[in-house]
Amino acid sequence: MHRFSKKKEPWAFSSAGLEHLPYKQRVGGSNPSTPTMILALQSVCEAFLFVNMKSMINGYTELVGLMAYPIRHSHSPAMQNEAFRKAGINCIQLAFEVDNTNLKEAVQSIRALGMRGCNVSMPNKTIVGQYLEKLSPTAQLIGSVNTIVNDNGELTGYCTDGIGYMNSLKDEGIDIKGKKITVVGAGGAATAIQIQAALDGVAAISIFNVKDKFFAAGEETVRKINDNTSCKADIYDLSDYEALRREIADSCLVTNATGLGMKPYEDVTWLPDISYLRPELIVTDTVYVPPITKFLAMAQKVGCRTLNGHSMMLFQGAAAFKLWTGKDMDVEHMKQWLKDNG
Repeated sequence: MHRFSKKKEPWAFSSAGLEHLPYKQRVGGSNPSTPTMILALQSVCEAFLFVNMKSMINGYTELVGLMAYPIRHSHSPAMQNEAFRKAGINCIQLAFEVDNTNLKEAVQSIRALGMRGCNVSMPNKTIVGQYLEKLSPTAQLIGSVNTIVNDNGELTGYCTDGIGYMNSLKDEGIDIKGKKITVVGAGGAATAIQIQAALDGVAAISIFNVKDKFFAAGEETVRKINDNTSCKADIYDLSDYEALRREIADSCLVTNATGLGMKPYEDVTWLPDISYLRPELIVTDTVYVPPITKFLAMAQKVGCRTLNGHSMMLFQGAAAFKLWTGKDMDVEHMKQWLKDNG
């Protein structure tokens, strides 16, 4: 049962302008004896009132979080807060800089503070499941969580990344069912995209990743796809440029599902040069800040149709919104809002 108050409140809120506040005001001061999470909530709530006198937070306001590192670049809180406002739901989303070192304590705060739930992003997606009571079947299959729902202290993890990516393609009129795609990356978002694409009828997926700690996870994803779907999946070392060129040439779409392209790697891409691409190839990136990554810029030089991660963020956020509230996000309104405020 969702815990949102049935009492309708007349006020809304906006996170616009918070990024201009001094750091201590944003994270809750410098007193080490005071719990950081509590101070952060206090200072940000005060900032909401200070920045926009038309806004108000009251005793009925509920909280959802966003835990990742880095996270200050994220558009998700602004998007979710506008969606809450539009739906007349007295709730806010706040971002917290959390990585693997303090993730366990941060998850405990969801229960302790009675938060409605939380979004989770890099580097926590594949780690956070161990701190939750339950996982959805999709989250179990993918091995990644990006959304947490708190039902009276019982935390359930979901993964909406894959659904968000596939819906973003559908929204653009891109149909990859029965076709081959190449996905670079083997982390939480990449795995969600790969498994959801396989479940939705993609014929073949070529996965590339460097030989790091995630390569074994990529091998496990290949096994899951081949054992549980009709899709044919393979994984390759990203340094195998001959295989990379061959698999991209056979694909209708290639996507970057790594963190390369976002801060602090804005000028980095795994693509050796533009000769690997062709004009009829669809090129997508899960990164949306900056809106045109080096990878997408290279693709645009070739004449490829490109899509950044903004639409994926919207649709995965819409799925999370429904999990928290039981209501559909007004996606068409949010598209225009993101266009005007992105």
